[in-house]
Amino acid sequence: MSDIRFRGAGVALVTPFTSTGEVDYPALERVTLHTINQGIDFLVVLGTTAETPTLSTEEKDRIIQTILRVNSGRKPVVLGIGGNDTAAVIRQVRALSISGIDGILTVAPYYNKPNQTGLLRHFEAIGSISPLPVIIYNVPGRTGCSISADTTLKLASDVPKIIATKEASGNLEQIMVILRDRPEGFIVLSGDDSLTLPLMSLGAEGVISVAANLWPDKMSRMVHLALEGQIAEARTLHFEMLELISLIFAEGSPSGIKAALNATGICGNSLRLPLVPVSAALQKKIESCL
Repeated sequence: MSDIRFRGAGVALVTPFTSTGEVDYPALERVTLHTINQGIDFLVVLGTTAETPTLSTEEKDRIIQTILRVNSGRKPVVLGIGGNDTAAVIRQVRALSISGIDGILTVAPYYNKPNQTGLLRHFEAIGSISPLPVIIYNVPGRTGCSISADTTLKLASDVPKIIATKEASGNLEQIMVILRDRPEGFIVLSGDDSLTLPLMSLGAEGVISVAANLWPDKMSRMVHLALEGQIAEARTLHFEMLELISLIFAEGSPSGIKAALNATGICGNSLRLPLVPVSAALQKKIESCL
């Protein structure tokens, strides 16, 4: 049986910053409450959308504690722990205080560009010591290497702690092979907001969404309609969101989603270098769409 805690709509939470570049913890509380109160299924903390590479260890710890306090056990929490040094990732997982954390999201190693054997060994090593369920994250556009369908399926079959994949490769043929051949209970989550409904129509169980920072209600409703087989109704919501989803990724994430959150007053539009806000022209398009 699959772990139902990680089915549905998850939100990859942003990290709000003040205009002077500090973490804006009151805004982080607002974003977290906004997603919880509008029906998101689970929270993903310190993922790519959180600008995690720019955060200090102390900031990461305080962000985790802030979100756990606001959540107060209401929604499952997935924590991003990844890197391109397998031993360092293992040390982080072993040092993790798991109280309030329900799962781990771990990205394929970036920059090193390991082959499939290296990727297999990396995730096997993490899965063998993790005290929590593990979701692997395939996003070759950011990492420079792609976890193949064969590697994903071997991990799904051989490593009990690896219970899901977040697929953001954009390779529909690869994802369809995973959906067709996966062992019973292994979860496939979309890592691309615009492809969520197409993948769910093929059997995927949900999404880890950037757009859900802004529209947790719409994203969650669409995902649950799809899970219930109501594809026509889900398609209406998919098309309602499609233009804004395209805009918020036009100049990269999380710049686009922060522009949208700023336009709706949920949090500010500050990012940490090397990321910068979207162009004035795109900001205007996002505001017009909203």
